[in-house]
Amino acid sequence: MSRFLFAVIISLLSMTATAKSIVVLGDSISAGYGIEVAQGWVALLQKKLDDQDSGHSIHNESISGDTTAGGLARIDQALTLHKPDILILELGANDGLRGLPPALIKNNLAEIAHRAQKIGAKILLLAMKIPPNYGQRYTTLFYTIYPQLAKELDAPYVPFIMEDVALSKDLMQQDGLHPNALGQPVIADKVWPQLLPLLK
Repeated sequence: MSRFLFAVIISLLSMTATAKSIVVLGDSISAGYGIEVAQGWVALLQKKLDDQDSGHSIHNESISGDTTAGGLARIDQALTLHKPDILILELGANDGLRGLPPALIKNNLAEIAHRAQKIGAKILLLAMKIPPNYGQRYTTLFYTIYPQLAKELDAPYVPFIMEDVALSKDLMQQDGLHPNALGQPVIADKVWPQLLPLLK
C-alpha cells in the first residue's frame, strides 16, 4: 500500500470518527409539509451548521401526521441507524389534535428521550401548542407537557416553535396549520440558539 493511499484511508477514518450526528424526530412541521424539503427549517438549520463548520449532519426522521406513539415505534431504528449525538424531538401536536390524554403524550415523549439518552444523545425538546377551541384546560395541560418534561430530563426546550409564525397569514399555508416557505427561517432562528450550546 502506497503512503498516499494509507494517508487517505487514515484521513477518511478520522473524518468518520469525528463526524457528529443530529436526528430530528418530528411530524409535518419538521417534514416540510407543502413545501420543498430544501426550504424547510431542518434544511436551513443544516445550512447554519455548515456555515459554522460544525461537523454535524442532520438526519430528518420526520413524517407528516406522526404521533408520539409513532415516534416511539420508530426511535430504536433511528438511533441504531444514525447513532445521534443530539436528538431534536418535535412531536405531540397530532396527539393533541386527537384529544389524547396529556399524560400519555408525555409518557411517550419521555420514553423516546430516555432511549436516546441511554446511547449518550443530548435532547432538545420543541414545544407545540394546539388551537384554543380544544378548551383552556386541555390546551394548558397539553402545553405544560414540554416545560415539565424538559425539567425532568434536564434538557433544554424551545417554547412554541411557531410562536411568531402561526398568527401571520404571510407565513402560513392556506390550511392555517403549516408554515409556508417564508415561515421556515423564523422557526430555524428560534431553534438555533437552543441547539448551539449542545454542539459543544
